[in-house]
Amino acid sequence: YFSRLDNLVGVPVINVHIWFDRKLTDVDHLLFSRSPLLSVYADMSNTCREYEDDDRSMLELVLAPAKDYIGRPDEEIVEATLKELEKLFPQHIGPNATEPANVRKSIVVQTPRSVYTTTKQLQPSRPTQKSPVPNFFLAGDYTMQMYLASMEGATLSGKLAAKAIAEEVDARGTQAFKGGFVGSSSGATEIMTATVPAASSSAAAAASGR
Repeated sequence: YFSRLDNLVGVPVINVHIWFDRKLTDVDHLLFSRSPLLSVYADMSNTCREYEDDDRSMLELVLAPAKDYIGRPDEEIVEATLKELEKLFPQHIGPNATEPANVRKSIVVQTPRSVYTTTKQLQPSRPTQKSPVPNFFLAGDYTMQMYLASMEGATLSGKLAAKAIAEEVDARGTQAFKGGFVGSSSGATEIMTATVPAASSSAAAAASGR
């Protein structure tokens, strides 16, 4: 069970956040890029209320796979990102821009081992939420569920883990459940323990969506 986790190899991913002094786009959703460097991006001034701005864009971009850039200075990464953005927004970025946009500030977040590499025959290596260790459960985008490594997958795995715990409690009747739970998404891991009396199984089931 646990040895199969060795097959799930994390890849380096870089998130780049760039604030501009003018609006680049009005598109209000996540976009896939044609760039070989940029995987996906979104204008957060349109998609996120926290960054809402009618006059200036804030782009959040994902560089993946980022093995050629991980560990490099932030300035180099931002420069390479802007070079790619010249192709996506030539009217605003680059030497031929007719309405040039200037960078107000930028933030680079480098994650050396992020989501696992999705390759053929890898699905059987993903563990179920209930482990062979008594009272020990797993949750995270790497565990077995219908999505690949993603926030959606991490959320679904949490619901499946809650369902597995509720079923364990129901199976024990009046015996209290006391065990551990490991949650992980995109490289971040938390280990928690919990004591759940049998009377609380209905609440746990509700949390799992049952």
